[in-house]
Amino acid sequence: MDNEISKLILYSDIGVDSIISRLGSIYHDWKTGHDSGISLTNRIYKQIKRLLDLSTEFGFDNNLWHNYLTFILMTNENSFSLTCERAGAGNGSVNSLAKNDFRVFKSLFDFDFSPMEKDLGIDCFTTITDYTAIAKRENVYNQTVSRKVQELSRLIEQAEDENSIFDIMTGYYKNFGAGMFGINRAFRIKNENGIVKFLAINNADKIRLDDLVGYESQKKLLRENTEAFVNGKPANNALLYGDSGTGKSSSVKALINEYYSRGLRMIEIYKYQFRDLSEVISRIKNRNYRFIIYIDDLSFEADEVEYKFLKAVIEGGVETRPDNILIYATSNRRHLIKETWNDRNDMEYSNEIHRSDTIEEKLSLSSRFGVLIDYTSPNRKQFHDIVETIAQRHPQIKMTHEELLAEANRWEQRHGGLSGRTAQQFINYLAGK
Repeated sequence: MDNEISKLILYSDIGVDSIISRLGSIYHDWKTGHDSGISLTNRIYKQIKRLLDLSTEFGFDNNLWHNYLTFILMTNENSFSLTCERAGAGNGSVNSLAKNDFRVFKSLFDFDFSPMEKDLGIDCFTTITDYTAIAKRENVYNQTVSRKVQELSRLIEQAEDENSIFDIMTGYYKNFGAGMFGINRAFRIKNENGIVKFLAINNADKIRLDDLVGYESQKKLLRENTEAFVNGKPANNALLYGDSGTGKSSSVKALINEYYSRGLRMIEIYKYQFRDLSEVISRIKNRNYRFIIYIDDLSFEADEVEYKFLKAVIEGGVETRPDNILIYATSNRRHLIKETWNDRNDMEYSNEIHRSDTIEEKLSLSSRFGVLIDYTSPNRKQFHDIVETIAQRHPQIKMTHEELLAEANRWEQRHGGLSGRTAQQFINYLAGK
């Protein structure tokens, strides 16, 4: 096993502390007699626990060893996998190196742990290669990852040789991509010691645009802009603004569920992370995906200057915004930066035109968004329509039309007024009784 792992070329950067590297070291020490008995068993159990933890996190089942090896192949970003993501498999010399590595993975898939198990009197490897998870796969956050890993794992299990695995993996990279972007749809970022890392959002909202009642013209405009974007046509950054609870954030989140299968990915960024925007863009601009950088509840106080980072990234830098990146933001403000009377101190008067450099600079941020979509609070009739539509999705709610609307009116008076959010919260209350 250790000899096989040492033959990896393109996939050799799996890390000395990875489960596969540790197990290779353990097998070497058992084979050469450098370690034995309780000490060796303890080392094995530590790696088995790590494998079980990973399997629980990503919903692996059946043959956890095969799932783990498949997961490595799916998530490893190297010159071969990234090239396949962008252009598919060609006829380059790198193919022979890739087939060498797939030959190694084939041997690891078929590796026989039973001699070591028999010698040590353990059965953990037998257990993980025929494993039944306690929780059903539908209940895990990483449901999409779990399904993809297991589907691909079964294909590799049936592969005759490295040539078959080559066809399987190059097809996967072309269709889904390499790395975590290939198996996840939404991400956050984290800066650790100056290095920006992408963190998958495993429990992303499953809402779709059709689930949002009303705001048909707003959803149509948002869908048209996003459709153009995923189809590789010119599209604009979008600002969804208006009253709270009207579905601005839900509309943006729904897009990732609508267009994930067509290569759309979403990266959520908070205001304090705007300094990392340039680094984020440099990391994703050459990937074979369409990225929406999502900023929720965007607004700035008068003394905050982070908006200048966002302004420069949207349209003000020397390097133009990559074609595979858009910025979608939501805000309760039409003009994103709070304006004060002090901003008018530099007012100039010329031919009855009043101009303030400070005001112009602050208002210019909103103008950088080519699509502006207004979400206003519903009137009483629209609120009732939303309540009735959502209530129809919950057959357990047994109320007459008049009772439902009367109760909805009493609810909104105590819980935030007329909005889609209030309507949803009201129905949640009724459905949970």
